[in-house]
Amino acid sequence: MGRIICISNQKGGVGKTTTAINLAASLASAERRTLLVDMDPQGNAGSGLGLKRDALHGTVYDALLGGRPASELIHPTELRFLQVIPATPDLTGAEVELVNQERREFRLREALLPLKDKYDYIIIDCPPSLGLLTLNALVTADSVLIPLQCEYYALEGLSQLTHTIDLVKQGLNPALKMEGILLTMFDARANIAHQVVDEVRGYFKDQVFQAVVPRNVRLSECPSFGKPIILYDIKSKGCESYLALGRELMRRETPRSPKRRVA
Repeated sequence: MGRIICISNQKGGVGKTTTAINLAASLASAERRTLLVDMDPQGNAGSGLGLKRDALHGTVYDALLGGRPASELIHPTELRFLQVIPATPDLTGAEVELVNQERREFRLREALLPLKDKYDYIIIDCPPSLGLLTLNALVTADSVLIPLQCEYYALEGLSQLTHTIDLVKQGLNPALKMEGILLTMFDARANIAHQVVDEVRGYFKDQVFQAVVPRNVRLSECPSFGKPIILYDIKSKGCESYLALGRELMRRETPRSPKRRVA
């Protein structure tokens, strides 16, 4: 069965969706069958891969509250091994609608379980909050990857997120693990960036990925073209960093079974 990794940080602007899109694309470029699930009502994971909102035949909202099988909500991308279940602003209402639902924390898990053996990786892009949408992602995931920007307030809120992860492990998903912390928006010219890197690596040690994502103009440009960085500028520093992150993840794989067909 594939691995489910959620990308989470309740702080906005840390490169969370950029990481979800480009990590998924990097894994797909290595012929790992990858599904990206957008749990952020902004819907940027889908649009960042070229999906047009008026052309969607279903979204993650339909799986959570509409009773539709997740297999009906999958959309192709330009990359052969990458598919997406997108989101739209309709998902904003799901936080309220889920409150009175039975097994509200398990809705995403129950929707994705039938797909798990059809993919090598399922990447979940979480919203910048710790509400019911993020809780559903944490209950579903095998592990959590936390993007952390190399700025002064980098560690602000991280303790709250790790506390939430611990609570989920205790009550709803005992198998949940920390996949690692990814340092993002690194500016080699700024002393504070180097200080943050040293502090985070010193405290979290081997929980921090070796790959570091720099501040990169090409990374900020590619969403407006509906492409991951690997299709926009494969020679950029941003692309190199996400390819390196993908390789780090793949090195952790158990021996792989023969390639599976995509749903």
